[in-house]
Amino acid sequence: MSPTAAGWIVLALPLFGALALGLGFRLWRGPVAGIIGTATIGGSFLFSVLALIGLQGKDEQHRQIASSLWDYAKVGGVDVRMEILVDPLSVTMLLVVTGVSTLIHLYSMAYMRGDEGYSRFFAYLNFFVFSMLLLVLAGNFVLLIVGWAFVGAASYMLVSFWYRRTTATSAGIKAFVINVVGDIGLVLGAILLLSKTGTVDFLDTFAVAKETFGEGGTASTGSLTAGLLLIMVGAFAKSAQLPLHTWLPDAMEGPTPVSSLIHAATMVTAGVYLIARLHPLFQLSETAMAVGACIGLATLLVAGTIGLTQTDLKRVIAYSTMSQIGYMIMGVSAGAYVAGMFHLATHAFFKALLFMAAGSLIAAMAGEQSLDKMGGFRRAMPFTFAAFVIGGLALAGIPPFSGFFSKDEILAVLAEEGGWHWILVVGGYVGAFLTAVYTWRMIFRAFWGPPVPEAKELEEGHLHHADVHRNPGTGEIEDTDVGFPGPEHHIAERALPMRIAMGGLAVLAVLGGLLGIPKVLTPLEHFLEPTFADVAHPAHPGTGLILGGMAVGTLLGLAGIYVAYLIWARPLERGEPATAISAGWQQRFAPIHKLFVNKWWFDELIDLLIVRPTRAIGRLSHDAFERLVVGGALMGGATGATRGASALVRRAQSGFLRSYAAVVLSGLVVVLVVVLVAS
Repeated sequence: MSPTAAGWIVLALPLFGALALGLGFRLWRGPVAGIIGTATIGGSFLFSVLALIGLQGKDEQHRQIASSLWDYAKVGGVDVRMEILVDPLSVTMLLVVTGVSTLIHLYSMAYMRGDEGYSRFFAYLNFFVFSMLLLVLAGNFVLLIVGWAFVGAASYMLVSFWYRRTTATSAGIKAFVINVVGDIGLVLGAILLLSKTGTVDFLDTFAVAKETFGEGGTASTGSLTAGLLLIMVGAFAKSAQLPLHTWLPDAMEGPTPVSSLIHAATMVTAGVYLIARLHPLFQLSETAMAVGACIGLATLLVAGTIGLTQTDLKRVIAYSTMSQIGYMIMGVSAGAYVAGMFHLATHAFFKALLFMAAGSLIAAMAGEQSLDKMGGFRRAMPFTFAAFVIGGLALAGIPPFSGFFSKDEILAVLAEEGGWHWILVVGGYVGAFLTAVYTWRMIFRAFWGPPVPEAKELEEGHLHHADVHRNPGTGEIEDTDVGFPGPEHHIAERALPMRIAMGGLAVLAVLGGLLGIPKVLTPLEHFLEPTFADVAHPAHPGTGLILGGMAVGTLLGLAGIYVAYLIWARPLERGEPATAISAGWQQRFAPIHKLFVNKWWFDELIDLLIVRPTRAIGRLSHDAFERLVVGGALMGGATGATRGASALVRRAQSGFLRSYAAVVLSGLVVVLVVVLVAS
């Protein structure tokens, strides 16, 4: 099978699943909807593998294959085609997206069992994956924008899936609105590039990029930089980078499998993929690359500090996602394309695992997500605990887990580039230390110390179920029959599909580093080499730099774990509260703690600078312009004039024939006079 044929089938299967589940949701009973949804995504993964095999059978110079079904539109000399682009970069994304999504679907079959919206959930999930695959396979800007918008719409449906929760619907709207802001940037950037290159096709754009924007080109580099910066607005919104990141923590209102899907392999990685896809353009604009790298660094540090203070289990992992995406954005924006994609893949493995483990733990707590109410689950949930440890070690960058190799490769490439990039390297290592601290703070607080009542109950063989279901964020009572989480709770220790999915991801989190062991085993770099062969000066770190970076990264990771142990685990071992030491630090550094716990006040700043002025302008527009001018002068004036004219016409309708004859005669006289005067 040709790679492009496999690519079209990869797209078609989740679309078919979404339509079948969405239109026939009343037909599916029991686990049938979960089986259909999982089977379609699993089929997409198999055809992604076939696309990989098909590409491997071609020469490296012929591994960029475009396939068009039809011409969508030809306007002003611009040809827009329904076209996909199958190359090593898109196939890498296909494998990660469909592979991890298949395991998430499998996990969801058990985790969501008993929920009133079971079929609807899998319909949304299939549509989300289809949208992401469309974005990845798009061969031109138009199809990319369509997939980009579909992903935003699907995220809204999934985040606000439990639609009777006001917190969920608000989070869904927030995610949608911020992503629309990014969509506007992406569209404007694409239009600006189109105006200079005359094409929306990726390969054609890349082919004329140097002639158009290079030295002596028909367009200035400033035009290119402006277009790329607008496109990066879209990338920052979708990948939750500063300052368009505030939707991501709130997106935790969706079911845990949604958090796993959005944060691991799909939506938040779209910005990373976009920069890598457009790398021939970014190579021509040092300004755009520098902006992307600096925003990535700022995001990974800000998110790391916030993660130190959050007590909601899922939000801690959400901020770690922001931070890790910051590494990827920093890498691909600074020219470390293969390293950035490598970290994208490994992050998908261990981050999906962490979210799944968090879902299992939250289910054991009957929906409670606060770390302040957890503790002592090591013996009660050994499988979930092992999954957390594996994911935590990979996230902290401890060898030989996958995160160790991918994160250090990014920093090694940046160090090799030298100059101002050393700021990125130092910041990256600071972020690595923070990552280890907040990750293991989460693990120690949830699993160390004496067991909480829910853990004791589980040790005795009973899964805890609360008498009254409450919103974990607001404490409001919820009716589990409709529009809220279902009454059932499922944990990995008791649900085989959850264990299989988490077990598969745990293996990948351990062995994923085999995709890129520097100087030893580099299959991913070899596979992606044709895509990035046009990079003018790729950085290849020396052995000493690589080994030194690995040593520093390992020491910082271990130091972070030890610091977390001293602050949060040792007090528990002494019989003290988990916050016995951290409370003192909070008092000593109260202003800094307040800054971190309030998430650097980004939400408040956005509300002050954007939301309130927009509302004020809206109210002014309604009260002063729409009500008075439009409603009063225009609508009222037009209505009054029409009524007056109608009254005059009615009065003229007397019913007497002589009156009508007089009017006609008068009209003829007027016409005759006008003709005589004009002649």
